[in-house]
Formats: sequence, structure tokens, C-alpha cells
Amino acid sequence: MKKNQIVWACISLMCAAGTASAGVTADEAARLKSELTPFGAERAGNKDGSIPAWTGGYTTPIAGFKNGGRRLDPFANEKPLYSITAANMAQYADKLTDGTQALLKKYPNSYRVDVYKTYRTAAAPQWVYDNTFKNATSASLDGELVKGAFGGIPFPIPKTGREVLMNNELHWRGEAWQTDFRGYMGTGNGQVVLSVQGIGDFQMPYYANGQADKFSGESWMIRLVNSGPPVRAGEAITGRQNLDPDKTSVWVYLTGQRRVRKLPNACCDTPAPATSGVASFDEIDVFSGRGDRFDWKIVGKREMLIPYNSNRLYTPLKDSDVLLPNHLNPDHVRWELHRVWVIEAVLKSGQRHQAPKSRYYVDEDTWVAVLGDRWDANGQLWKTIWSHPVVMPDLPATTPQQQWGFNDLLSGAWYASGVVNERELHYKIVPRRPDSFFTPDAMAGQGVR
Repeated sequence: MKKNQIVWACISLMCAAGTASAGVTADEAARLKSELTPFGAERAGNKDGSIPAWTGGYTTPIAGFKNGGRRLDPFANEKPLYSITAANMAQYADKLTDGTQALLKKYPNSYRVDVYKTYRTAAAPQWVYDNTFKNATSASLDGELVKGAFGGIPFPIPKTGREVLMNNELHWRGEAWQTDFRGYMGTGNGQVVLSVQGIGDFQMPYYANGQADKFSGESWMIRLVNSGPPVRAGEAITGRQNLDPDKTSVWVYLTGQRRVRKLPNACCDTPAPATSGVASFDEIDVFSGRGDRFDWKIVGKREMLIPYNSNRLYTPLKDSDVLLPNHLNPDHVRWELHRVWVIEAVLKSGQRHQAPKSRYYVDEDTWVAVLGDRWDANGQLWKTIWSHPVVMPDLPATTPQQQWGFNDLLSGAWYASGVVNERELHYKIVPRRPDSFFTPDAMAGQGVR
């Protein structure tokens, strides 16, 4: 057995041994200032140079960009290095997820993977790097509860699969921002229907710079008010996610009742209202929320083709330009070769979930879960889930702007969230809002029907 295989086998055994984990030693953490990036990725490139070394990320302002305006593409003039179709996919199978291969087979005449030059654009402010370094030795995971972490990646040198997915949950994407976006669902017969349109306000108290002493455990807040389609105009949802999942709360405002209702189970495979119920809560951003129904395992690290630096997806002026009948338009999707953590989740004995087995691919540079595959109770590959990280030197960060979705490989249905092509407000950095803004009372006061 090769040395790296032995290492990963040992890690897998540690993952299976229990659910509690603790921070790494000071000597291990020191690697974040030498052979690892401040976020814990391998600083060096790969052997053939197709993945370059990380040299600080992309922080150069994009000419013409203004805060809150349309997101621009710094790589707009580049052409694909090569394209993968159903005809030649076998040549690249070791670099493609099962879900990507299934889409190539299912839609051989319209789906393809255009592969571009790899750029390691991930970046963050220095204070986020400093907090990540502190978290490396202080953070721990007790079941589903993250302790001793604030303002950075909690587990930059992860030991368990669940730690990797918690890094995704708490990856750097800014402190407070606002977006105006749409969500579309596609039917198996090729119809694409608007399911939601609205203004979303997002805030991460976990990344409130200089506020560690005031952090209460609430890591993520959202308030989304729908302006369309007409049947859903005026609906709203407010969520407050806590590092202790038992304290997470979500409320919805129902226009027909003119009442705010607290959702009894806003997690796991419960249908998410913002997607008209076609996606579950734990499919948002590929995976989110509690994961205590599963046993998590690190499979290893692999070089994979993934959606990345996806600014080109935002440049067309019409939603219809990026939405084909059965999937996103591959003309506007950029794929690159990157190293990812491969994580598997298998349902625990005695637990229930629509997808008893899943596999996730988490980018080493950003900790963003970029791709995921889910199998149903019959062992069939059921869904492939995706997100599209965007390079944003204004933050700086490389992160999806709520651009995620899935394809149902059995029914042909699909969903795309965060479509902003006909919206002018793509991502606006805003000052932190008062805590009272993200409350059910505030949402009720804004009710318009």
C-alpha cells in the first residue's frame, strides 16, 4: 500500500471511531504558514502544472465593477482548453463525478463540460486568516456542535468528514450582503418555470469582524421577501442558524393567512419553501444544516473537474440564455481542474432520509462544496447537486452567490437558484444590520398582502 493510501486509511478509521473531535496541535497548525495556505489547502501545484501553486488568490479589482452592480468576468476572453461530451467522457472519467457522467449520458446532444485554465483565486482578508489560524488549535466538534471557533475556517486541517462539511457551512463569503435573484424549476418534459423572485438579506455574525466577544453562536441569518411570481408575491422567510443546531429557527410569512409561522423542522430532507418544495433544506448550497443522521467518512483528496470561477454564468442579460430545457447552458459554465476533498455520508442504522447515501466534493482552497451526488433507497444515483463559485476580488472571496441547484437524474426535473441575469443587484456589500432585522416580528411588519 502506498504511503498516501495508508494516511487516508488512518484518517478514515479516525472518522469512524467517534463523533467528537478536537483542534490540532500547535506544530500541525504551523503548517498553515508554510506548506499549506492560510485556509489549509496544499500551497504547491500538482506534478504536471495543470493545477498551479496558490500565490495569494485573486485580489485585483475588476475594471468597471461597482459594489452591488453586475458581476463581471475577469476571464471573459478565454477559450476552453478542451470539451468533454458523451462521446469522449471515458477518457476523463477519473476526473468526473458520477453525477456529471450521468448528465453527459442523459443529455448527450446538449450537455457538455468545457474545461478552462485553472486559477486558484481563493482569497480572504488577513483577519479571517488570523482567526483561521487560531481556530485550528481551539475549535472542536462535539456531535453537531462547533465549539471554540469564530471568524475563520473552523477546521483548516480536518480530521473527520463532518469537519470538512462544517468548513463548507462556515466558509468565508462576507459579513453582510444583499442580493436580488430568481429561482427556476425545470420539469421532466423540458418546461422551465419561475418559482421565486425576491430580495435576500444575508448576514453572518460568525464573521462580524472584531465582535468575537459578542458572538452568541448564531452563525448565519437570512431574510428573503418574494416579489414574484404573482402567486407568491409578499411571502417571506426568516432564518437564524446556530452552531448548536437545536437552537436554529426558521419562520415563514404566509400572505393568505397574514400570519408568521415557525417551521417545525427546518432541516434535513424537509422541503425548503424558497424552492417551492422541490429541494430539501440540506441540499441548499450542496449541503447545509445538521448531519447527525449520517456517518461521515473522508474518502480522500482527488484532482477533479469542477465548476469554478463561474463569473461567465452571470454575464448574459437574459435568464433564458443560461437556462436550457433540462440543465444550465454549458456555453456559460466554466469548469477547471482543482483538488477536492471527497466525503461520503451513509445513513445511520435506525435513521430515515430520502437519500441514504451521498458523496460530496469540497474545494480545498475555499471549502465550498461544489458538487454532490445522492443515491435513493433503491441504490440508484438519484440527484446531482452543484454550486458555482464566483471570483469576487471586492470582498475578496471566491464563493457562490446563492448559485446552486440540482438535477434529478431519474425524473429529469431540475432546479437553479440564484439566477441574476435579468437582475441588476448581484451582490451588494452592506453594513451589518441590527439583530432585530432578522426576527419574525420584523418580517411580519413588512408583510404586503
